[in-house]
Parts: sequence; structure tokens; C-alpha cells
Amino acid sequence: MPTNKKMQDRRSRELKPTTSARFTAALLAAVSLATANLGFPANPAVAQTPTSGSATRIPRTPLKIAKSPTIARDSRESVAHLLNRVTYGIRPGDIEKVQEMGVKNYLSRQLSPDSIELPESIVKVSQVPALTETPVELFRNFGKPALKALVQNKGKTEAGKKELQKVVRETYGRLYGDAVQAHFVRAVESPRQLQEVMVDFWFNHFNVSSDKGLDHIWVGHYEETAIRPYALGRFRDMLGATAHHAAMLFYLDNWQNTTASLNPTVNKKGKSRFKGINENYARELMELHTLGVDGGYTQKDVQELARVLTGLGLPPGAGGGMGIRNLQQRRAMMQNEQAQNGQAQLSPFMRRRMQNGVRNFGAPVTAQSIQGDAKSGSYFDPRRHDNGTKVVVGHTIAPGGEREIEEALDILARHPSTARHISYKLAQYFVADKPPDSLVQKMAATFTRSDGQIAQVMNTLFESDEFWSSQYRNKKFKSPHRYIVSSLRATDATIANPGPLLAFLKQAGQPLYKCLTPNGYKNTQEAWLNPDSLINRLNFATALGANRLPGLKVNGANDVTESLATVSEKTVSAIEKAPPPLRQSLVLGSPEFMMY
Repeated sequence: MPTNKKMQDRRSRELKPTTSARFTAALLAAVSLATANLGFPANPAVAQTPTSGSATRIPRTPLKIAKSPTIARDSRESVAHLLNRVTYGIRPGDIEKVQEMGVKNYLSRQLSPDSIELPESIVKVSQVPALTETPVELFRNFGKPALKALVQNKGKTEAGKKELQKVVRETYGRLYGDAVQAHFVRAVESPRQLQEVMVDFWFNHFNVSSDKGLDHIWVGHYEETAIRPYALGRFRDMLGATAHHAAMLFYLDNWQNTTASLNPTVNKKGKSRFKGINENYARELMELHTLGVDGGYTQKDVQELARVLTGLGLPPGAGGGMGIRNLQQRRAMMQNEQAQNGQAQLSPFMRRRMQNGVRNFGAPVTAQSIQGDAKSGSYFDPRRHDNGTKVVVGHTIAPGGEREIEEALDILARHPSTARHISYKLAQYFVADKPPDSLVQKMAATFTRSDGQIAQVMNTLFESDEFWSSQYRNKKFKSPHRYIVSSLRATDATIANPGPLLAFLKQAGQPLYKCLTPNGYKNTQEAWLNPDSLINRLNFATALGANRLPGLKVNGANDVTESLATVSEKTVSAIEKAPPPLRQSLVLGSPEFMMY
């Protein structure tokens, strides 16, 4: 007679194949639906795979069969369309809340995010060093010189090098993890959804990559201070904030951009980091950030703008700059600092010993004595600036040191090509991969008239007939990032550990904060729709719907069909035939859920 435990083990073994078969059938059904409806030929073998379980009908209230006529803006289908574009995806109950509030009131609040109170969980998740410490503090606390001190300068031995590498990995991992956790919690849970979506848009527009050098300690702060506060503000303010942030200056090499006439100080090996003009940032500032590739500028304009930007870089002692190499310069810096703080006497200066394997940036005694702008981590070095007259896109810029940079940014921000370039990208993101020119023109006119007030440009978009046209509804294909965030919102998921999300994004080709090219990740169907991408999504949908992703927990009681703005009869039939435990996965894997 078998024991109770043996009987339980046998039953478990007998159940596993059935459960696995059901998940396989559900996945294959979803694959068939997705491939057939998103432009790939269906696999006949897959299409004929039977689904097990009863055909209990799902609630029809949240499901709307796809139609094409013009629909009132306050209808359920229109509100679903609005939420799909303004937010990262529809959560259970969202449609009813917006209908009760009214579309105009809802949009008015979303366009003024500060009017929406944040829950404590959102506030708390952002109170981490990766987001709150300045670039100078992050460098001094988490840069390699600081980390090397933690292992007591053992870098000369093999054991010391391994210990240092471990400390570096763990420290950078924590900084990245904290920034990622804040990003996902906000994207999924924040009531300021339009702000979150706009932060994603602008980060890709002003992209930096955490995989390049010092940006691994600065990327979270960059998004928090150079992007987020201005996502619905004035474009010129955000342009200036990104231009002066340490992460951008390092990523596009402007920290090395130096007048060709400078004879820089070299190190013991006869090398210098400042070898003359570097055009990288100037080129991307015109091509990507403002005018656009067809914006009417020339290579000569790039060269002239690069001259304007010479000298704008990182502070000595906090990531770059020509070192402060003598006691008199250091004492002058300290004296200035103490005068500002009301102190009469100088603190003793202690010579800092060189650390093997780490650049000596000539760090002053205290963080407060570091020159430059503490908030952005930038520093303008007049010694490296080209003081000649420049001509940028037809505008003459007289010699004026750091003032020249602000003048150039003003010119670029107010250029007609910038108005059109930004308007086109916003229309592409929120309306269609190939947005109607009529909409772009209206948005560009608002951009120019309002001096680049982004909220007003977005209001023009939301008030337009083009945005509400049935021609463009549910026609945008979700990027991998948008897909997983919308999945978490649809299932009312909580995030204890974003690890599975990062793994999916890496596999899907969109690792968070790690786009190496300055143009950022694309948001078009052409960039993301392929068979491998669909399989990855369906695997994720199956695991998430079954609550099998560690660190993520979905609410199984929710009816995720509410997250579908439109749905075909074929999808309805497939969901109805599936057993209840598998329906979440089928909805998340449906072709309609891939779109927004």
C-alpha cells in the first residue's frame, strides 16, 4: 500500500503533463493568432492544435469587435484608444474612471502632472542615491577612485584586482538596479501616466547609454533631473539640461572638446585627453536633438557649433577637466569655498597619493570645493574654449565664453526645422509610424507660437481629428519595453524584483538605459515586429499569466480582457475555448494586445 506522500508525488507527476500540454496548447494558439494577424503566415499545424477545457464564455462587456466608423470621443472604445496612447496600457477599471471624470478633465490633469498627487510607494522608490545624489557626489562615492579605496589600494596584487572588480560590479549593479526599479514601478503604478510615457519618449530622443564609461553611475540621475522635470515643460529648458548634464557630456565626448590652439598639459606618458575639436555632440545636437537630419544645416555648421561648445565638460576632481596641479590653485579654490561658507581660516592641505590603475583627476580636498555646476555635474573651462567668432545656421555668435553656448541653444531650439522635427517625432510616437502631415504642421505651429511649450503641443495633438481617427486606432506596434509594462498594468502586477523584466528586454534587443547609438530605441513596427520577437513575447505572456516569474506577482482575479481596446472574433473564440487559468496568457499573447 503506497504512503500518502508517494500517492501525492504520483498525482503530481500525472498532473504535470496535462498542465504542460495546456500551456503548450495555449501558447501555440497564441502564436497562430499573432502570426496570422500581424502579417506572418500561420503554421497549419499550429492552427489545428486543439485547446482543452470548457468553452465558458468570457464577459463581453470589456470586449469590442474592431470597427472602423467615426466614434464619439467619450465612448468606451474612444476612451480605450486614448488610454492606450496616453498611458502605458489600460488597467482594470481605468476606462470607467476616465468616463466618469470626462476626457477633457482627464487630459487636463495628465498635461499638468504636478496636479496629481503621487502615492507614497512612488515617492519612496525614487529616494535612492542613483537618483538623488549629484553627479559630483556619485563620482566621489561610486567612481573607481572611491571604490578602489574600499579595497585598501590592493590593486597591485591579483587578489586585490579581483576584489576591486567584485566591488565595482556589485556597486554599479546596485546603482543600475535602483534606477531600474524606480523606472518600472513608476511606469506601472504612477497615476501621472502621460509624464511617464513622455519621459520614455524624451530619454530616447536625448539618449545616453549606461554601458559607456562613467555613464553607468550617472544615467539614473540624468533621467531624473535632465528629462523628467521638463517632459511636459519647455523644450529649450530640457535642451539646456541635457546639454549640461555630465552623462551627455561624457556620452558624446564633449568633455574632451577643446580649442585646437590649446597646448594641453600631458601626463608622464606624453598623452592628453584634450586633443582639439571633437564634433560628436555638436553633430548629434543638430541631427537628432533639434533640427533633424534634413534640417538645413551643413558640415560647416557642425564645425562652428563644435567650436561654440569647446570648454564645456566635466569638473576637475569629478570625472574630467585639466587637473588642478599645484598647491596655490587648490588653496585658492578652498579659500573661495570657505569665504562663501563664512569660514576665516584654510583647512590643511594633504597631498593625495596616486592610486594604481585609476586616473588622477586632481581632486580637491572637499566635494564643495569642486568647480562647476553641482546639479548637472558640468564645468566650463575657459582655457579650453575657442574665443573666435562663429556662424551657426546663419547666425553670427560673437566671442563671449560660456554665453555663446546658451545663445547657440536658443538659436537651435527656436529654429523652424526643430519645431517640425520634434512635432513629427511626437506624432509618430502617439499617432502613427507615418503620421499625417496635416497633424505635424498643426503641432509645429503650436511649438513655434508657444516657444516650445511641450504641454501645449501635446494638447494640439490630443485635440486633433487625426489623433481620434479610427484610421489610426490600435495600429501602433508595441516596443518590447511598452509590451512588458502594459502586461504588468493589465494584470495589476507588483514588482519586487525587476530581474525577469531586464532579462526579457535584453533578449528582445531593448535593454533598459543601454542603447549604444545616440538615436535611441525606435518606436515603429518595422523596428520590432519579427517572428523571434513574437515568440519571446508569447513565452513572457505564458510565464507572467501563470505567475511563474520570480519577483513579479499578478492579480489572478482581474479580467485582463479589459486591457483590449479592440478585439477580433477569432481572438474572442480562442480565449473562450481556453481553460480559465490560461486566459490571462492568451490575452497578453493576442495580436490585439501587441498593438496600441
